[in-house]
Amino acid sequence: MSEHTSSPRTYVGIWITLMLCTGLTAWAAFLDLHKFNAAVALTIATFKATLVMLFFMHVKHTSEKMTKVVIAAAIFFLLLLLRLSMADYATRLWT
Repeated sequence: MSEHTSSPRTYVGIWITLMLCTGLTAWAAFLDLHKFNAAVALTIATFKATLVMLFFMHVKHTSEKMTKVVIAAAIFFLLLLLRLSMADYATRLWT
């Protein structure tokens, strides 16, 4: 198994992307998206988590099958969180 190291430029680029996504999350929190506020926030959070896993946890440089498993798991848990959040929202009694 060969060691793979990314350049500092890659890490800085990913960090900047994560900071931009954090700003996007904060900006989106002030938008009135009605029932989609949570969905937008969770989508951005999943994208950020995927970046962290791929680059900082070095999943990107593992086998192709492992990368697909990690991405599929991220999408699965995003959909699970969205489903549970929407189920909670739909069953609330609004007065």
